[in-house]
Amino acid sequence: MYKATPLLEKWIQENNDLVTKWKVVPLKCVPFPHTGAPLLAGVTQLELTVLYNASVFCIAMSEFSKVELLITNVMDKGISDYLLFWRKALEEAIKHTDLEHGIGQLFCLQWAIWLATQKYHIICETELSESLLLVLEPKELIELLHVCTLIGKGAERFKDGQYLEALSDIEKATSYTAPRGVVAYTHLLLGSCFLQMKRPQMALTCFRRALETDGHCVSALYQSMLIYRQLGNKQAEIQALELLHSVSCFTGDGLLISSELLLTNLSLKNILEVPSPLIVLHSLALQCVCHGRVSEGVEHYLDLFAILHTDEPIPHHVPFLPRVTELYLEAGAAMLMVQRLADCIALCDEVVGTTLDLLPQRLVLEELSVGTEPSDPVVDHDDKGAMILCSGAANLLKGHCYIFLKDWKQATTHYTRCLDLLLRVHFKMKDMVDKGGSKLFTLQRLKAFSLAGRGICFTQTDRLKEALRDLHLSLNAFPECLGAGLWCGEVLWRLKRRQEAASCWKKTWGFTSESPNEYEHILPSQ
Repeated sequence: MYKATPLLEKWIQENNDLVTKWKVVPLKCVPFPHTGAPLLAGVTQLELTVLYNASVFCIAMSEFSKVELLITNVMDKGISDYLLFWRKALEEAIKHTDLEHGIGQLFCLQWAIWLATQKYHIICETELSESLLLVLEPKELIELLHVCTLIGKGAERFKDGQYLEALSDIEKATSYTAPRGVVAYTHLLLGSCFLQMKRPQMALTCFRRALETDGHCVSALYQSMLIYRQLGNKQAEIQALELLHSVSCFTGDGLLISSELLLTNLSLKNILEVPSPLIVLHSLALQCVCHGRVSEGVEHYLDLFAILHTDEPIPHHVPFLPRVTELYLEAGAAMLMVQRLADCIALCDEVVGTTLDLLPQRLVLEELSVGTEPSDPVVDHDDKGAMILCSGAANLLKGHCYIFLKDWKQATTHYTRCLDLLLRVHFKMKDMVDKGGSKLFTLQRLKAFSLAGRGICFTQTDRLKEALRDLHLSLNAFPECLGAGLWCGEVLWRLKRRQEAASCWKKTWGFTSESPNEYEHILPSQ
């Protein structure tokens, strides 16, 4: 047989005691505000308490319309103007002091609903926030409502570009007692206003205060990281990304009616928005690699792959991340830099295996223009073009790995495979601009590096004429390719064409002050 727990037994006993008391003591009838229907005083207070408790849970579940319906059904069925209804209710609460507490509590819940549904104008029209409500219970909820109202108004003004007015509202909010997470929001909004007013250092100070107030305010970390990126402070940017990766998300302020429920303003949500942990980890890995902390970057890429593999195999494309093949290539390039050659080759094999059956024999491409719809046939071509470029890049990286291993035959094979793949792509517009980030730009660079790599292999096996041909073709595709220029001079020198070699070296070294030696890492020692 079911046995009641001690807590349940206590509830049952208290309920029975109340019922017994109501039956023994004669109950006095009083008119209930608005309705005029005679209700029992004790029952009325009980009903208000039950209504309050039920409403709190409904609000916590965002069932706002249900709460308003419950309140009007219990208190008044005859007034259609909801603002007028509450004005009369609060006036009656002052007359019937025994009901003031219960009606005041219900109005706090109504205030919370207006705040959660961004009806700031109604809150202002009640004109009661600074008088009656400050002395009503529960105090914690009232303080929270005041702060969130000011934050909401400030966020609205922030959205409209009224930054000074927004600062005024938010500074008023700091005069109230509130949970740490909400106070952190005020500092976050202040910092966002200063950032829009072109005062990044003041913004950083506010974001730091937000973090000092609440160590889980990841939005402040993220906004700080963006400022460091804008200021070009790469080490601070990486440090912020590391902290952002290590800090768990804000878990709430412990109240049933929480600040997250009340602060639904879209402008505020945009400020609070933080990329997913996967995006943060990818950014951290990429920035570490790009700014000389390659070993750390490699470890972050491995952590990223471990997370993606946790529950199921990596899908073809994770939203908001580069394609998985591109992630593999980024990680593979980083592993090549720290000479983890076997790992790099394994990742490149994954890319080649993934794309092998999907590669077309010939593809005509044109760069996507702004406004191209996903359903357009061009997009399918675009995906196939990306596959060819990814597969070509994988073969290029494998060629680099075999150059490190001094396996000239294998390196030559992979460079040739890369070139064969790239020759399948044709661009529709002959006069297309070769600009950074375009597919034509990427294709030209891949072609130049593959030709340079194969030229180096031919040089190492004394096939000098073939080496000179490939190195010249590499320089035609990308004149700034320093590796190709240096090795071209080397081959010319070996062929006794000393004057041409000197001219080639002089021209090549002229590029060093303008661009880094992108090919230096694959040059074998001489």
